[in-house]
Amino acid sequence: MPRFHGPVKCRVDGAGAARPVDRTMNPRAVPVESTELSVDEARALLLAEVSPVQDTDCVPLDAARGRVLATDLESPLDVPPVDNAAMDGYALRLAELLPDAPTILGVAGRALAGRPFDGIWPAGDAIRIMTGAALPAGADLVVAQEQVTTLAGTPVRIQVPPGQRAGQHCRRRGEDLARGSVALAAGRVLRAADLGLAASLGVATLTVRRRARVSILSTGDELLDAASSVATPLPGQIFDSNRVALIAAVERLGLEPIDAGIVPDSPEALAAALADACSRSDAILSSGGVSVGDADHTRAVMATLGTVRFASVAMRPGRPLAMGRLGSCLFIGLPGNPVAGLIAFHFIVRSALLRLAGAVEPPLPSFSVRAAERLKKRPGRTEYQRGRLVVGLDGRTAVKSTGPQGSGILRSMGEADVIIVLAAERGDVAMDEWVEVVPVHGLD
Repeated sequence: MPRFHGPVKCRVDGAGAARPVDRTMNPRAVPVESTELSVDEARALLLAEVSPVQDTDCVPLDAARGRVLATDLESPLDVPPVDNAAMDGYALRLAELLPDAPTILGVAGRALAGRPFDGIWPAGDAIRIMTGAALPAGADLVVAQEQVTTLAGTPVRIQVPPGQRAGQHCRRRGEDLARGSVALAAGRVLRAADLGLAASLGVATLTVRRRARVSILSTGDELLDAASSVATPLPGQIFDSNRVALIAAVERLGLEPIDAGIVPDSPEALAAALADACSRSDAILSSGGVSVGDADHTRAVMATLGTVRFASVAMRPGRPLAMGRLGSCLFIGLPGNPVAGLIAFHFIVRSALLRLAGAVEPPLPSFSVRAAERLKKRPGRTEYQRGRLVVGLDGRTAVKSTGPQGSGILRSMGEADVIIVLAAERGDVAMDEWVEVVPVHGLD
């Protein structure tokens, strides 16, 4: 396990925002970690920095999709509320059926959903019943209508074949949810079906956690905003893609992104931007400035503002990572290359942001598939390659690379169906070997 430098001096105002103290800002004065963390170790260290937001909101169901449930929703009633029929047919009393021969019965009435049978039910008769209708008192099974033969003549009579069983095609009161049981657990990210379930219980509002606020900024003198009036970048300038992609990724997780803009390579500008972001956010997500270059001021500035850890992660792409705190605000620094930043976000940072939001983290979907070609890989780092699913001549699904895997080739992320996850100890993958893949639709 690498050694991280410990806490440094910090001045925090009454609002919890960190302010820089007077200290010489030298990027090379901050220790650089020489030992690489595994992806799991990096994720665990970052998670240890996170506490969920505690504030809550009470929202109507139509505003609750994607929010994090703050408290268990206990069912105020039994579901179903009464014993009822699971399909259209006839409600019967098993004791009146012959065990080894067809039974002929009369029909005393019918029961519909919302309109139960309320007449006299003579012995030797059945009750015509529809799906969802309450079972008449004394009924202990339902025979599906396609099993029943209607006999000619008046009054109506039916013939029921032998072999019926007690309880068949019956839904018992409370078998889905008993009154007082947990219908939706705290920490759940609410989906459409969850809201339908709440409505079915007569619940009109839900208590959810406040959306965690995440300020997102990019650092670098070379960056331009795509919304700026500059039509053609000057030599050495590029349009900023990281901030736009990370804002979308944070929003997809159900958190509230705050666009903190582009910060030039100036210690003073970076310190001011971080302090401002801290004053209005629960977390700050930056890209660029976390390596050891002369212009990478994040290390030195963070040392003046709070507690910070910098690590080298045994992953490709996405090696440099920073994590720490400015007062009560979480800080995460991602690498500047666009693919590296997104891969680190999805496979390390995602867990921390979901915990910040108070959500129980759903696992990323993954499955195994055969490689449709040889994949190059050196042992030592977990590698995340962009891939496309293909169907071979044998009809089997396989995966192949999108092509060059440089961490600046953002186009390939859009072309990928899956991310191929290759364990650190693994070397080259031969054609037809099994590999683990994570669908891109589980990330974007």
